[in-house]
Amino acid sequence: MRGRIRQARRRIREELESAFIEDYTSQEVAISFSIGLFITALPTLGTGLLMFAVLVYLFKQLSELAMLASVLVLNPFVKWGVYASSYWLGQRLLGPVPLAFDGNILAAGPDVLIRLWVGNLILAVVFATAGYLLALRSVVEFRQRREFL
Repeated sequence: MRGRIRQARRRIREELESAFIEDYTSQEVAISFSIGLFITALPTLGTGLLMFAVLVYLFKQLSELAMLASVLVLNPFVKWGVYASSYWLGQRLLGPVPLAFDGNILAAGPDVLIRLWVGNLILAVVFATAGYLLALRSVVEFRQRREFL
């Protein structure tokens, strides 16, 4: 398990360092990573990468590598924890889902999805904000070290 964690951290670091070397400003790399985290945190059902492609096509100042690095952070194994936390947060804010015991469990579906999305949007904003600050700091420090050498 520890080996997998080390390997994942190494891959994330390598992807981010590749993005750091690109011809983008520190802010552009950080905002790209932040946008990537925001999209990846949402329950997009696999359309996140398509959104990345569209955004990179529309906005040339976005770093594709930095956006893709966010996928390594919020990978499919982590996403289940994000979804569970999102639902928990949505339920804390909006209250529990009213369940009727009339045999129609699907009727609760919209209430469950609303709680999931509310919690998920809040977590996505938190992840994006923290990701921007951490990526910006990392890019600036990496580039300063590189210039020093």
